[in-house]
Parts: sequence; structure tokens; C-alpha cells
Amino acid sequence: MSTMAKKGWRPVLAIILFFILWEVGTRIFDMPSWLLPGPIQIFQEAWTSWSIYTEHLPSTIQLIVLGFLIGSGVGVFVAICLHLMPLLKDLFYPFIIISQNIPVIVLAPLLVIWFGFGMLPKLIVISLVCFFPITIALLDGFRQTDADLKHYIQMAGATKGQTFRKLEWPNALPSLFSGLKISATYSVMGAVISEWLGASKGIGVYMTLASSSYRTDRVFVAIIVIVALSLLFFLLITLIEKRVIKWKPEEGINPYES
Repeated sequence: MSTMAKKGWRPVLAIILFFILWEVGTRIFDMPSWLLPGPIQIFQEAWTSWSIYTEHLPSTIQLIVLGFLIGSGVGVFVAICLHLMPLLKDLFYPFIIISQNIPVIVLAPLLVIWFGFGMLPKLIVISLVCFFPITIALLDGFRQTDADLKHYIQMAGATKGQTFRKLEWPNALPSLFSGLKISATYSVMGAVISEWLGASKGIGVYMTLASSSYRTDRVFVAIIVIVALSLLFFLLITLIEKRVIKWKPEEGINPYES
């Protein structure tokens, strides 16, 4: 049994204890349900109203997938261009950093003014939060390429394109997947924020309606759904990483052990 498998019960136990303390606390202090419902009430609401959530889930998932794919594609393209053309990196790298200092929640109303209430402004929001981690992680992966190996392959007559394809790109794949996993969680957050722009369906819309009607239990259910989507998306990227990067040893395992 691996080290990760041996320790896997610890976070599960911590979550169970957290829910128990939460439920006991709401009962001891007699918290009103509109202020802080207990886990039992939240799970009951999730069970009885699941058909309502399934009406909103497809819209949110569609935004997540499309926004993540667009943001990932832009992030990879920008990172490759900046790496292969250092002049572009010197010119545009500061703008990439500045783009992340603008709060998305502030930028969102401007996107509605410029592009209307359709899907385009929503995809822009998700893409903006997704491309940055991928671009930075991939650039860092390119930078960490072994200088001696790079010098050796160039001495062997490899062109710049061959050096990139045979050495720099494979070396940067672990960093790329680190950025993809971060962006996978950000894409869910970006999708919910984008739905606040004026969508008719989606988990973000449902959360807004539940909050305005003081149905705090439904707000917590929406939060649980958002967390579950983030975890599932993260796990999917992790599984793809294990299939693509087969030479990378698992965490906690010494590759030199017999």
C-alpha cells in the first residue's frame, strides 16, 4: 500500500469531524436556519431538490469546459511565443502580470457593456482566470530545462525547433500540468462569477436566487456542488497527467528504491 493510500483516511476523518462539530454547534447555539443551517438540513435540501440543480448543472459545465479549453489554448500559445521570442517576453510579460491585478468581478460589468449578455463575456472571464497560471507555469518549465542537455543537443546539430520539440517541451510538461490543475479549479470559480453577469441558468444564478430569498441551505448546496465540480475537474487533469507523463514518479515514492 502506498504512502498516499495510508494517509488517505486522515482528510476524510477531518471532514467528518468538521461536519459533526458544525451540526452540534448549530444545535447547541440554536442557530436559525436562515443564518447557518446544519449539515443535516443542507444534505436533506440537496436530496429533495436535486432535480432543480440538474437543470442548472449543464449550463455551468458547458461554460467551464469551453472557458477552460480556450484559456488553456491561449495560455499555452502565449507561453510558447514568449519563450521562443525573448523580445516579445520583454515587451508583454509585464502586461500579463498586470492583467491579473484587475479584479474579475470589477471587469465583468465592462464586458457586459462591450459584448452584451451572451456567452462571449462569460467565456472571456473564464479564459482570463485560466490562461495566467498555465502561461507562468509553462514558462517556468521551459526555464528549468537542463542547460547541459540543451548545450549537448545543440552541439549535436539540433535546430532551435528540434531542441524545443525534443527537449524543452517534454521537460516542461510537468509544469504545464501543474498550471492546468490550478486553472481547472479557477475555471469553476470563473464560470460561477460569469453567470452573475446575467445568465438565465447555472449554479451561479441559482446561488444568487437562493441568497436573495434567504435560503441559506440552498446556498450551501450550491457551494458543495461547486466544490465537487472543482475536485472532479482536478482529478480528471491528474488522471490525464499520469497517462501522458509516465516517467514522473509518484509522490512519496523514491524512484531509486529497489
